Amino acid sequence: MEITPQQLAEQLKGGYDAQIVDVREPEEVADGMIPGAKHIALGELPERLKDLDMSRPVIAICRSGARSAAAADQLTAAGFTAYTVPGGMLDWTAAGFPVS
Repeated sequence: MEITPQQLAEQLKGGYDAQIVDVREPEEVADGMIPGAKHIALGELPERLKDLDMSRPVIAICRSGARSAAAADQLTAAGFTAYTVPGGMLDWTAAGFPVS
């Protein structure tokens, strides 16, 4: 399932209780993440599933959307409700949404 940066920003303003997981590599997240996001690089995701709450939706984000789609597939296969953000952080920052 997909959620656009605009939809995500709107839902976060409304108190949406989702977990945002940034699946980029450490050197990429140094440029900033969505406030409140958790960093779990895509390669670490299988062994870090225990760090996530299965009762809450997970929104995976990466630089452009390819890795987050793969992450969402892995999360869905593991029983999570998972979304990907097409356009990733490139579209998030281009829209002027906050980073920390």
